[in-house]
Amino acid sequence: MALMQKVEFSLIAQAGFTADHCLKCNICTAACPVMNVTDQFLGPKAVGPQAERFRHPRLPIPDATVSWCSGCGTCSRVCPHGVSVTEMNVQAKARLTAQRGAPLRDHFISRPEMLGQISKPFAGIVNPILENSLTRFSLEKLFAIHRHAPLPKFAARTFRERFPEHCVKTPPEQAEPGKRLVAYFHGCSTNYYEPELGETTIAVLEALGCNVLLPPQNCCGLPLQSNGLFRQARRYGEANIRHLLPFAEKRIPIVGTSTSCTLELKHEYRAVLGLAGRDFDLIAEWTRDIFEFLLEEFGEAIEDVELKPVPKRVLYHAPCQLKSHCIGTPALEILKQIPELDVVLSESECCGIAGTYGVKLERYQVSFEVGEHLFRQVEQAHVDIVVTDSETCRWWISQHTGIQALHPIEVLAESLDL
Repeated sequence: MALMQKVEFSLIAQAGFTADHCLKCNICTAACPVMNVTDQFLGPKAVGPQAERFRHPRLPIPDATVSWCSGCGTCSRVCPHGVSVTEMNVQAKARLTAQRGAPLRDHFISRPEMLGQISKPFAGIVNPILENSLTRFSLEKLFAIHRHAPLPKFAARTFRERFPEHCVKTPPEQAEPGKRLVAYFHGCSTNYYEPELGETTIAVLEALGCNVLLPPQNCCGLPLQSNGLFRQARRYGEANIRHLLPFAEKRIPIVGTSTSCTLELKHEYRAVLGLAGRDFDLIAEWTRDIFEFLLEEFGEAIEDVELKPVPKRVLYHAPCQLKSHCIGTPALEILKQIPELDVVLSESECCGIAGTYGVKLERYQVSFEVGEHLFRQVEQAHVDIVVTDSETCRWWISQHTGIQALHPIEVLAESLDL
């Protein structure tokens, strides 16, 4: 317990130290997607660096409106002085949760891996039940889960069950001749909800000359972190580091198709949860988002790959978590090389969902209003599909536009004729 308190104090202090770099320029306030649609949130500066000066580890959080922060990361990205505004706010939300407790709903929605494990054997029954209007009404009344919030379908057979030959506990001594070893961190969304995305990813990586490994792994912990359940999120983080460390030590890239999962491995474990040390640093060093890896590994050589035309008009939306990687938009760099693919860029900072944020009854309308400009653009641009790197963004955008949303790896797969 003493060690945990020390870690918690340390991570709060590290983010808090940047508060004195805040000049109150209000750039973060102007950029905040949530503050722009509701008066419930005082803004990232007010509840972040400004309020941080009045916080103490043993005193209550002075301003509870920090709970309205969606954790999108915009404020930290736009700050010209490097203030860790988002990290500060997420840590304050966790302290608020520790003081007040989390509702049963938050414990429920922050465990997608557990929900997938429980529901998988009954997917054929559970999925239709969750689509029933009476069920959704009951979920809203009993758990404050909005009746129109997008809920993903459970897969009857997980991604790992479909590819047992790729599952390994430790990396092989060497790859097949001419192949590049890659450790795929698929996350719980691909394993339990979108196994087809994992199949597509393996097909693309193998077509480009990679030998794909599926290391042991569990949920990255971001949903727990976002709901202020830091103790449980740290457990997931520590378990993932143990599972992935043998691969990072062998200098095998850890590649993910969920940009929020890869950000958790790269940044959030250390900057938000306070999980420090050589092992965490090594995992962060070798983690890559899928298109970051493809661009880094193949570079201009991707032009030598035979890409077939994809005669579609698509809107590409870069998710908030992808922007926080500070790697630009690598998926866009590759999509632009696909013949006859007409790409329209999203004009919105955020789609609004922010993981589990928009699922909650009290946050749903705010989330919708944050994404409303994007929904209008999708409609007015007359696109065939929306392309985005985050699973929750895809579910949310499809729910509100009626347009299919795909991961960019699926568009690349089509161009590779896979």
